[in-house]
Amino acid sequence: MTLHPAGMQIAVLTGKTKHSVRNAKIRYSQDPEVCPVRAWTAYRTQLVAEHGEVWAGPSTPAFVGIDRWGRITGGMVPDSVTRAVKRISQRAGVPLHWTGHSLRIGLASTGRKKGKDGIAIADQGGWARHSRSMLGYMQREDGWDDNASAGLT
Repeated sequence: MTLHPAGMQIAVLTGKTKHSVRNAKIRYSQDPEVCPVRAWTAYRTQLVAEHGEVWAGPSTPAFVGIDRWGRITGGMVPDSVTRAVKRISQRAGVPLHWTGHSLRIGLASTGRKKGKDGIAIADQGGWARHSRSMLGYMQREDGWDDNASAGLT
């Protein structure tokens, strides 16, 4: 992770080798309450404060597992993230049907709705440029606000 005036850049491992890395850029949000860069910085600062400098290195896992006694168990795997989100939503009483693909669906759908370029969406989400599979991740809410015939006349 590297901080930049506009946000942060993170190396995302996309395969099993060090050559399978994609650099993703995450911008600061205008709303500090939901800013991913500020949240990440606060999370890592607290992690290092509570568990030591060993967790400050750039090659340490992005998110760590913590057991019931507060000990770090190592890096989280994709399935553990899914289980954690489901547990949190159940405890909060929020019905949530979430999978690891939910974040990609949200990025693709919201990016398209906000008029982002398809290549920019593909680069950020890790799809090949002009990917047909990326189109499958783009969902529409109800077909009224996002209607191809709206505003043509």
